[in-house]
Formats: sequence, C-alpha cells, structure tokens
Amino acid sequence: MKTYSIAVLPGDGIGPEVIAEAERALEAAGDRFGIPFTLQRFPIGAAGVAAAGDPFPEATRAAVTRGDAVLLGAVGDPSLDQAPRHLRPESGLLALRAQLGVYANLRPVAVFPALVDRSPLKADRLEGVDVLIVRELTGGLYYGEPRGRDAGGAAAVNTLRYTAAEIKRVARVAFEAARQRRGHVTSVDKANVLEVSQLWRETVTRVGQDYPDVRLDHLYVDTAAMRLVADPKAFDVLLTENMFGDILSDEAAVLVGSLGLLPSASLGEGPGLFEPIHGSAPDIAGRDVANPIGAIATVALLLRHGLGLAEPAAAVERAISLALEQGARTRDIAEPGAPALGTRAMGERIAGLIGVSHTESVGPAERNAKAQHA
Repeated sequence: MKTYSIAVLPGDGIGPEVIAEAERALEAAGDRFGIPFTLQRFPIGAAGVAAAGDPFPEATRAAVTRGDAVLLGAVGDPSLDQAPRHLRPESGLLALRAQLGVYANLRPVAVFPALVDRSPLKADRLEGVDVLIVRELTGGLYYGEPRGRDAGGAAAVNTLRYTAAEIKRVARVAFEAARQRRGHVTSVDKANVLEVSQLWRETVTRVGQDYPDVRLDHLYVDTAAMRLVADPKAFDVLLTENMFGDILSDEAAVLVGSLGLLPSASLGEGPGLFEPIHGSAPDIAGRDVANPIGAIATVALLLRHGLGLAEPAAAVERAISLALEQGARTRDIAEPGAPALGTRAMGERIAGLIGVSHTESVGPAERNAKAQHA
C-alpha cells in the first residue's frame, strides 16, 4: 500500500497544540484502516521567522510541494504586527497558498445536533443548516498589486483585481459541489458599486449556463451577511471572492457555536492545503484549552479531498460526532461552569473513537462528504 507523505506545518499560537491532536487522529485512522503515513514537521509564520528569519523558509517551500498534502495549524503572532511586511507571519501564509496554487477554499458549515444550544441563534433556525462556502483564495485584495503605504505613512493602497479565468475556475468548483449536494449556488458580490464584482457576476452567470441542473442566484455581500444569520437554511453552496469569503466564513462560525469547530480544504492542481479556520489565538496558547475539533475535522477533509480516502474520512467525522453526543466538551463549547476537557484529552477521546467500528452514521459532517472539486 502507498505510504502517504504529509507536510505538517504547526505554525504559531495554538497551532502546535491542535495539530498534535490532528496528527493523533490521522495516525488512529491509519492504524484502523492499515494506511501508512509519514508526517514531517516544518516551520511557518512566526515560527519560520524564529527558525530561519523567513515566515516561509526554503525548507518548508521545498517540503510542501513534495508531499501528498499539507496540514497547517495557524499563523499569526502579535509581536510581529509591526514588522516589515516580508517578515509578518501572514506573508508566509499567503506565499504558501500561492506556491501550492490552491485557488478554491472549501469551508463546510454544518450544525452538530449535540451543540445546537451553544449557538446564539434559536434552535429552529439551525435545524438542517448545511452550508458549503467556496472561497476564491489566490486573487483579490490580498494579492493584488500595487499595494503598500507611501513614504510618509499617511496614505495606502491595495488593489482588487480578478481575471475572468480566475473566477471561472473557482465557480466550476462551486457548481460541481452543488451537483453533489442540493443543487443550489449563491454567488456573493458587490456588483452595484465594484467593477470587479460586475465581472464576477457576469462570469459566474456564464459558467452557470453549463450547469442547467443547478439553480444560481446572486446576493450583494451585505445582504448575504444578514441572511447567513437570519435564514442560514436558505444556503447550499455559497461562492465568494477572497475577502468576502474570509469574512463570511468566520461569521458562519456563529451558527455552529465556535470557530474551533470548523475545518477547511484549499484545493488546486497539486497538493492540497488543509487547516482549521481559527486563528493562532496567542492569548490561550500553551494552556491546553484550545478546541482541537476543527483541526481533527480538517484531517477528514485531507483524507477525502487530498488523498481520496473516503472511508477513513467518514470514520474521523463519526468519531467527532460521537464524542460530542457522549458529552465531551472543550471550554469554548461547554455550558458555563460545566466540566471541560483540555485540548489533549479531547484529542485522545476522538482518536479512541476513530479506532473502533461504528455501524451507524452519526452527525452532520458526513453530509458534506460529496462536495467535490473540479
């Protein structure tokens, strides 16, 4: 059997803690299904600056293109907020995405029945919520040139730029995913004021003509943000450009109850990049309180989308759901004053459940199992 090589980039803050539990889950899946994995760790972000004076060191650059997939923790350190742009941790993350060419970011958002009470929304609004956010990842304001501040620091510029080809390829990812789900794509833009959004809407509409079996509608980003909390069940696949997707996917975490629960997969033509959507959370780093579920759920996406291993992916998702059904909670999703598991204890609980067979499918995560990329 093939040995899969995974480049592991723990990153900064709580990244190393949650990634340790993701590795534990991956190894548990490997043990159960007889799949060998080789896991090698490399620095990125502030860890890269500390190790090599570069947020995306040369050794890391080489490793991510050699592997079958990349597993990332989190990037960011407030001590480098005022550093030159080339030394900021986030510059390493953007360079990583660009090098891998991962242009489509998939962020599944499904509410665990056991955690309905942890969302600020009423339970009747959460029943059946199952959204897949497809975010364009390598264009837009985060990459556009020119960018920078003038010599005096009193003015700055960023450039929002997309080509029709960039929009077309990510739109196809969304439409293909919708075909495997409920057949509905909602494209988000600001076409009433932005020329780039006008190109976005026109291009997505043209792509949609190739998918007559998929219903397409368009929303301005402000309306989409409102509807995401007012009527989240209205969405199936939500297609967005880079910055809008960054904001809306974090907003969607409100639905499930915590940023610490959500995974993501970034896909292109080469190795995929898999990471939980939360940040580095330096205020809780090293305290064994971070929620590792987002990182562990990311392992399921890595197995399914990165390696084509659907059965082990489903086993990881079932284990997460079962742990929650059994009452396992970290601090961020526990009732006030209720006992909570630490990062490691939650990871051990889920890994133990991965290692046993469950005859019954549980939890919402598997509803996203068929979301595919082009």
